[in-house]
Amino acid sequence: MKIIMLGAPGAGKGTQAKMIADKYGVPHISTGDIFRANIKNGTELGTEAKKYMDQGLLVPDELTVKILLDRVADQDCKDGYVLDGFPRTIPQAQVLDKALAQLNETIDYAIDVDVPDENIVKRMSGRRACLACGATYHMEHVPPKMEGTCDRCGKELVLRDDDKPETVLNRLKVYHDQTQPLIDFYSEKGVLRTVDGTQPMEDVFRSIVKILGA
Repeated sequence: MKIIMLGAPGAGKGTQAKMIADKYGVPHISTGDIFRANIKNGTELGTEAKKYMDQGLLVPDELTVKILLDRVADQDCKDGYVLDGFPRTIPQAQVLDKALAQLNETIDYAIDVDVPDENIVKRMSGRRACLACGATYHMEHVPPKMEGTCDRCGKELVLRDDDKPETVLNRLKVYHDQTQPLIDFYSEKGVLRTVDGTQPMEDVFRSIVKILGA
C-alpha cells in the first residue's frame, strides 16, 4: 500500500500520515527526515544534497527521488509506505512516477485532506507556543489555564511568525500555485481520494480507513 498525502499547510495531513502508518504497520516517510538522516550518516546522497542545502538552494528533483527510492528500498517498506511532503510539484510527481515504473510499482492512493483556506488561517493563527519549554497550545481547542502563560513552565506564550495570518496566506498561495495541480494529476490517474479535513481528527481518520479498507 503506497500512499501520498496531499493537503495545504495546516490541513493536518502529517498527523493523519502518522496515524495511517501506525494502523497499517508501514513507515511514515517525510522527505525532511530522510535528508537529515542521510546528512547525519554522511551517505553519498546526503553529501550531495547538503551541497545544495548549504547554499540555500532546493535539492534537485532527481536527487530527491534518488534519496526517496533509497529509503523505500529498505525492508520495512516491503508492505508499503506513506509519503508526507513529497511530491510537491508536477515535475516531482512525474520523476517519482517514472522511477517507480522502472521498479514495476505505482502509487496506490493519493489522499487529499481538504480544508478551506479560511479554516486553515483560523486554525493556525490560534496556535500559541512556549519558546522556553516547547509546549504548544490552541486558543480554541487546547487553551492554557491562564491566557498567555504556559501551564508547564509559567513562561509567556507567543504566536510564531509562521502562524501569523499574513504568513499563512502566503504559504497557502504557494501551495495553490505549485501543489494544488497535483490533485488534478492524481485524479487523472484514478488514485485520488478526498476527505473532509474540517471534521474532528478521529473522523478524518475514519474516512481514510474507509477508503483504504480496515
